[in-house]
Amino acid sequence: MGGVSGAVSTADRAERVPKQDRSRATRQRLLEAAVACLAEHGWAGSTVSVVAERAGVSRGAAQHHFPTREDLFTAAVEYVAEERSVALRALFPDGAAAAGRRAVVSALVDLYTGPLFRAALHLWVAASNEEQLRGRVTELEARVGRESHRIAVDLLGADETRPGVRETVQGLLDMARGLGLANLLTDDGTRRERVVEQWARLLDEALD
Repeated sequence: MGGVSGAVSTADRAERVPKQDRSRATRQRLLEAAVACLAEHGWAGSTVSVVAERAGVSRGAAQHHFPTREDLFTAAVEYVAEERSVALRALFPDGAAAAGRRAVVSALVDLYTGPLFRAALHLWVAASNEEQLRGRVTELEARVGRESHRIAVDLLGADETRPGVRETVQGLLDMARGLGLANLLTDDGTRRERVVEQWARLLDEALD
């Protein structure tokens, strides 16, 4: 009896592992589809059904992972935030000192003007009108903002014990966010390059 029980237990475990893998893969596809839908169609055009169809899963499967639309898109923006952090770290695997501050500024601006940030912007707009969404998105963005600031400080080699340095780094992030907003309407790469050059000079003066 013990041998049979052990065999069944082993078989059950073997069956559960692929199910868990499939579940994680489905969740990942839903998050990626939600981000793409937000970036392309905005909040109004990004329903659970549209996301599920894009991800290649049933609506029921989508709601198994994310019971409400707010759950889905809040998780999607958290996924976006994590991807933004990973992408920024990956740009300078050996540290940013050798690359220089201009490269760091340019990398930050690229993230804020890319499709990941565009998707987050659409959720912000929705949160301004959706009471159920607002608190969750506000809390999430506060955490993302702290993480983005910490990454920027590390990459720039900024000493925040010096007066004005913290505000200078935050100003850089605010500027990058503003360029991301402007990029929703026009892609003015030439002007953006001039802004990046100027901010790199300002940072060199403020941080050295």
